[in-house]
Amino acid sequence: MWNKVQETVSYLKEKTNASPEFGVILGSGLGSFTKDMEIEFTIPYGDIPNFPVSTVLGHKGALVFGKVGSKNVVAMQGRFHFYEGYDMQTVTFPIRVMKYLGINQLIVSNAAGCVNPNYKVGDVMLIKDHINLFPEHPLRGKNDDRFGPRFVNMSEPYSKNLRNKAKELAVLNGIDLKEGIYLGLQGPTFETLAEYKMVKILGADCVGMSTVPEVIVARHMNLDCLGLSVVTDMGDEDSIEEVNHQEVLEAAKKAEPVVRKLIKEFILSF
Repeated sequence: MWNKVQETVSYLKEKTNASPEFGVILGSGLGSFTKDMEIEFTIPYGDIPNFPVSTVLGHKGALVFGKVGSKNVVAMQGRFHFYEGYDMQTVTFPIRVMKYLGINQLIVSNAAGCVNPNYKVGDVMLIKDHINLFPEHPLRGKNDDRFGPRFVNMSEPYSKNLRNKAKELAVLNGIDLKEGIYLGLQGPTFETLAEYKMVKILGADCVGMSTVPEVIVARHMNLDCLGLSVVTDMGDEDSIEEVNHQEVLEAAKKAEPVVRKLIKEFILSF
């Protein structure tokens, strides 16, 4: 893994000479954040050594380098999922690469189902904590101490300082920002009603098929993380029959301007 990360980082630095401070992962239907960037380089995943290729509708599949104000940013237009058939090391490989390109903060976004009756479709949730129910762990196997410690402290996977900053910015910009817990499941099936009930019983507000492995690996390398979920469907008896991937993408698109503004203002605040 170490050699592959170094090879990929060397290739990207040679291509871009970039030293990004912020890494951004853009989830389903949220790829237009790059319009808020002064884009310097766009490199398709297929051109990057050791990178997998995103196979999911709504994920463009490119690494975008540029600026937001004076801040250097690298954004993933589309992520990789365990349900696509990739192992966890492959799913989280880009996080390793972004770390060694120079980022010190990771912003992750996703589309999520919701079980909190106080939320509605289109709401944005700041992730306070997560529950990991993936059947595989991205740190399983021999630990490479060059990346981080064998046993990672996960008492604060999503930085409290970054969350407080995001909440302040939401108030200043008139954004109704919820705050709650995200539960990660393998997918790719949407949850059954019984599974949604399980998510609620376990104490989560939203559920999805990403983010958790990425944040675990980010914390392994001591990166501070900020997580945002867009509520794209409700896990209740009235709406569960209606959900499909196209509707998820459409709901995410409607909420995208809010997410874009929050991420942009967040980066500019540093």
